[in-house]
Amino acid sequence: MQRAYTADTIFTGSEWLSDHAVVINHTTIESVIELSDLNNNIELTRFEGSIIPAFIDIQIYGASNKLLAVNPVPETLQVINNYSRKGGAILFLPTVATNTREVFYKCIDAVRQYWNEGRPGVWGLHLEGPWLNPTKRGAHIEELIHAPTMEGAEALLEYGRGVIKMITLAPEMCSTAVIHLIKSKGIIVSAGHSDATYEEATDSFDAGISTVTHLYNAMSGLQHRAPGVVGACFNHPHVHSSIIADGHHVDFAAIAIAKRLMGERLFVITDAVAETIEGYYKHQLIGDKYECNGILSGSAITMHQSCVNLIQKAGIDEGEAIRMCSLYPARVLGCDNKYGRIAAGYSSQMLLIDNKWKLTQILPDSL
Repeated sequence: MQRAYTADTIFTGSEWLSDHAVVINHTTIESVIELSDLNNNIELTRFEGSIIPAFIDIQIYGASNKLLAVNPVPETLQVINNYSRKGGAILFLPTVATNTREVFYKCIDAVRQYWNEGRPGVWGLHLEGPWLNPTKRGAHIEELIHAPTMEGAEALLEYGRGVIKMITLAPEMCSTAVIHLIKSKGIIVSAGHSDATYEEATDSFDAGISTVTHLYNAMSGLQHRAPGVVGACFNHPHVHSSIIADGHHVDFAAIAIAKRLMGERLFVITDAVAETIEGYYKHQLIGDKYECNGILSGSAITMHQSCVNLIQKAGIDEGEAIRMCSLYPARVLGCDNKYGRIAAGYSSQMLLIDNKWKLTQILPDSL
């Protein structure tokens, strides 16, 4: 059934429109047209504020005291989905930090069961570790970190076939053969928790690593005689990077600098975790951030608040901030032909924000 929505403005992902309507048919946008051209037989709902593309979160571990690694069941994924939607993210990659093979397998099983039950939001699983550099481990568990063997990598990838969509690893800890194996499965390889040199990082990007995980955090930094992973990311023409916009992981001035250097290659994740007293990661909420054993271990932010922070604290243009939370992560996932824009053929799920940038609704409300 066709329905139409209009608001004071509509941001399509490329331009701001007024006196236009978005015509949808259930899950798909049919057109974005001028109000004067709208068929009178189509039900039109008017809103104050703006309609913008919905967000996508590529890295989130838990929500509402439910950490996926501790509670690897579909109900945890539903809790994360509910949290993500409240923050405007209609798609997310539930993420598991360095852990045991048993926990990884249980999380894979949970995603499969969640999909089999027809539940929404989960695009796939993001494994952050265990193939990291222990010198840049952050809050990751050192005794579980290791370099992969081909046999171990093949076993994990086979078990996670179709579920694992992204793996964060330290390129200097992994052979080229392992990285090529991961990519051959259609999985996104992201460099993170890495002490690679500028040259090592650049070579890994040239060899097919397409993304960097949480820029600045847990990686070799930019120094004038040793540009590190950060410098390689800045200088490479194609590699993308996520960044955490909570004001704790990265100073907002550093976000603004990265944005000017990287342009459309920089996107946002929440890196949100959940408070728990079980498992390897006993995250504690300290103010408005999480710590594990006194180490910064995750955020308490949503994608919507991330977008607001980009605008109000990093000085990023509204449209560009929206793209950093929607279109650019969709590009990384390879689904920017369906998500990240308001245009014909795209998902009908959109966000309604008021004139003070409060998120008021996900449209259409029937989905």
